[in-house]
Amino acid sequence: MRINIKRLTDTAKIPTRQHMGDAGYDLYADVQEPVIIEPHTTEFIHTGIAIEVPDGYFGAVFARSGLASNEGLRPANCVGVCDSGYRGEYKVALHNDSVSTKTVQPGDKIAQLVVMPYLNMEFNEVDELSDTDRGDGGFGSTGR
Repeated sequence: MRINIKRLTDTAKIPTRQHMGDAGYDLYADVQEPVIIEPHTTEFIHTGIAIEVPDGYFGAVFARSGLASNEGLRPANCVGVCDSGYRGEYKVALHNDSVSTKTVQPGDKIAQLVVMPYLNMEFNEVDELSDTDRGDGGFGSTGR
């Protein structure tokens, strides 16, 4: 699949993946100076790119596993959803879950983008839903 992408600045980096089979493409910080993220706060980090995701797909912005587990930095909304009609700059609301101040440097990898298909649907309101073995058992209902 070929997806159109536009650099919004001269310093923006096109997303990359490290290995051929990787689903996620690294997104890079397009900032002119370091961004300080205090503990338990969120800062918007620019990527300097806009992407034309095809109809029937969306851009999902996920945490980079190493950045989240080693540094405590993750997207504030956990998974960002960029709809196919969005043509603005991809920004990452990076949250610092750690107890120490973190710094994002220009060009740092800050998140990963996965382009995913979705299903269009219509909701059909009914008076009753079909029965299952689980029923309405929710959080913790299946035991350990």
